[in-house]
Amino acid sequence: MELKNKTAVITGAGKGIGRAIAQALAKEGVHLGLIARTASDLEALQQSLSQEYGVKVTSAIADISDRTQAEAAVAAIEMELGAVDILINNAGIASFGTLLDMDPEEWERILHVNVMGTYYVTRAVLPSMIKESSGSIINIASTAGERGFATGSAYCASKFALLGMTESLMQEVRKSNIRVTALTPSTVNTELATNAGLKIGDEDRMMQAEDVAELALATLKLSDRVFVKAAGIWTTNPQ
Repeated sequence: MELKNKTAVITGAGKGIGRAIAQALAKEGVHLGLIARTASDLEALQQSLSQEYGVKVTSAIADISDRTQAEAAVAAIEMELGAVDILINNAGIASFGTLLDMDPEEWERILHVNVMGTYYVTRAVLPSMIKESSGSIINIASTAGERGFATGSAYCASKFALLGMTESLMQEVRKSNIRVTALTPSTVNTELATNAGLKIGDEDRMMQAEDVAELALATLKLSDRVFVKAAGIWTTNPQ
């Protein structure tokens, strides 16, 4: 698919994987709607991308786990940029602890952001894609959505749910020429991983956000004839 002059919405765009994907898409000439919770991150990124690549960039501050905020953010972006061609559902949070040790409110918060937030944004974007009979949706999942691990009950539950949502939606909208894909990276060297206390190991061999962005770009460029259910990406770092 030719990406130049397409319009993309990216959630969690201010840092890590979201920021790397925004940079990769801007380099391809894609106009961007950036969503995140921190205004300073978005303002700096918006200015640098528009100046360096000459694309239209707008942003919206929102907590996507709040349906009203998520819908308002998408509406504001569509008002500025028009119909959305590409949606990157990247926003997510993580923390780890045994099922009994983790506070129930934290357990719920992870599900609200990672699952419900993705649902709210997708539900807001989807009507314009169906109307245009065209679009690509990429959900940033995780290998944690394929197998569980001790202390990961909340995070794994959210990513398992995200993979199920991805596959179901793919079947719903494929006849509308809308491609829905999940990327399932293993641990990526980002602020989220560091803050969550994950073991990074050898940073020189650790997967970087730019590696995930490269896979997202390759997925978007596939022929419209091709549907990829899930694409995994593993680091060579022996943790």
